[in-house]
Amino acid sequence: MTAPLTTEPLFTFGPVSISAPVVVTWALMAFLLAGSVLATRRLSLKPSTLQAALEMVVETIDGQIRDIMQAEPGPYRAFIGTLFIYILLANWSSLMPGVEPPTAHLETDAALALLVFLAVILFGIRANGPLGYLKSFAAPTVLMIPLNLVETITRSLSLVVRLFGNVMSGVFVIGIVLSLAGLFVPIPLMALDLLTGAVQAYIFAVLAAVFIAGTISEGRPHAAENLQTSERKTP
Repeated sequence: MTAPLTTEPLFTFGPVSISAPVVVTWALMAFLLAGSVLATRRLSLKPSTLQAALEMVVETIDGQIRDIMQAEPGPYRAFIGTLFIYILLANWSSLMPGVEPPTAHLETDAALALLVFLAVILFGIRANGPLGYLKSFAAPTVLMIPLNLVETITRSLSLVVRLFGNVMSGVFVIGIVLSLAGLFVPIPLMALDLLTGAVQAYIFAVLAAVFIAGTISEGRPHAAENLQTSERKTP
């Protein structure tokens, strides 16, 4: 098990060093792409078991987006849904022998938080225009501009710390128990790790939706209230 703050390169591609988290991420991306193509190429009005399961997942994501953002899910489904599914699979990849989840490494979590940060800006500009997005930092008064700017940055950092801390700690605990107690004793902890991985994926996606909702909505106080409520429920 490598240190979470350092990653050793597996190989180099020209001047670029490729580490294990990058390889696992590529594998997950290829799996998701291939699975999406295979699962959606024969859609019908009489859904198969797989199609029905996929439709249930999409409807659940749409329902969460409607409840959180008070908006139609179409423009946001792909981003929020992909975040959730990728983080879920990345967290659960720790159950494969010899595989460390990419989300247990700081650079992966920072990249995911950066995507959320950029998405907030993009959706904010799309909803309100460049000038309207910039004016949102002056709500409710121009005196709030510095605080709103700091909030935009710190809430992205909170995503990094929350995901990294929870996933990395789970990997270390299972690794330590496995090395001390043998193969079968950590099984309950692995089941707990499955639950924790699903919860952390859900929380990350929900907070991303809350951040986007705060940018596209006209009332920043309402968005801030939703954010505080979501964070109070976050373990």
